[in-house]
Amino acid sequence: MPKTKQQHLDRDAGPKRILALDGGGIRGILTLEYVGAIETMLRQRFGKNDLLLCDYFDLIGGTSTGSIIAAGLACGMTVDALKKLYRSIGTDIFQESFWRRGLLAPKFNSDALQRALDAQLGTDTVIGGDRIRTGLMIMTKRLDTGSPWPLHNNPDAVFAKQDGALRLTQVVRASTAAPTYFKPEEITISARDGHTVNGAFVDGGVSPFNDPALQLLMLAVLHGHGFRWHTGKDKLLLISAGTGVFKATYSTDQIVHMPAAEQGVRSLQSLMDDCSRHNHGMLQWLTNCVTPWPIDRAVTDMIADSQNGPQLATYARYNVLLETAWLKEKLRIDRTPDALAKVAAMDDPKNMDELAGIGQLAAKEQVRPEHFPQAFDLT
Repeated sequence: MPKTKQQHLDRDAGPKRILALDGGGIRGILTLEYVGAIETMLRQRFGKNDLLLCDYFDLIGGTSTGSIIAAGLACGMTVDALKKLYRSIGTDIFQESFWRRGLLAPKFNSDALQRALDAQLGTDTVIGGDRIRTGLMIMTKRLDTGSPWPLHNNPDAVFAKQDGALRLTQVVRASTAAPTYFKPEEITISARDGHTVNGAFVDGGVSPFNDPALQLLMLAVLHGHGFRWHTGKDKLLLISAGTGVFKATYSTDQIVHMPAAEQGVRSLQSLMDDCSRHNHGMLQWLTNCVTPWPIDRAVTDMIADSQNGPQLATYARYNVLLETAWLKEKLRIDRTPDALAKVAAMDDPKNMDELAGIGQLAAKEQVRPEHFPQAFDLT
């Protein structure tokens, strides 16, 4: 019999398993290939063709496009159902008009996304409700105060009463509200003095946690969030799936002569890349990392740091580098830099088939049964 949500959240009920899902727009279709490989592997391991990822993972969290996947999985959706949803969302939502170019108005209309989320997750589903079958965290950013908001469903959290009453689809819509792409989501919340205020919430990707794995580890163990799970490489499993890494490079002359607005956009993207690299390095240091990635030329893959660190959890990170040399070496895919720049676009549904193909090959190479130790098997 599957665990109840209470059993998933119970800090003394066995080892805990966390699934973290990155932001990245339409590139979430690549993430779904990793998640699908995990679902298939676990079904085979436990001999249950109907096993859901919400049966295995005790906490699922996501940012932006990852929040859509996280919410769907936590509500009991299969990966196949989420792939169909993504195809529909990609076709219906990412349709730019002449009058919506992201300068004076958001580039895309969010109504179609809201309707799709309401249809799949329920208009009346709240974060603290029974429709959600395991722990769930949605990473958002409250832009009017500049505060990152990891909204979740643990009843022991400081703000559990307020957060638990928020509508799930509204919170997910907020997490996907990338500035210039979609308008901010206004959410009515309780202020400290008891009255209500409207907060302007945007994509969690403009916080330090577009990759939410470090935030989820903090959520699971820091006292104020309410989970207070036990740490240790045999007590906490953290699985993280990305949407592909693409870094555009420019000559000095190009940067110097860019319009100021474009320099600002490039600087923001560079800051997001720095946050992702920093978070990844912190996780490889703090955990028993079973998938070491090179962080930079100084610290390299941090294997020694992981082995000698606190090992708060066992950690696996799945992702692809959308770089010509990496794809050719690791996945035997030949693509020119110009072709990869087009594939990396986060708002072009024409890329979904190619992104899914890359994800399938990467998942086959990267997702390994040994990344899910027997200590974390269902009992």
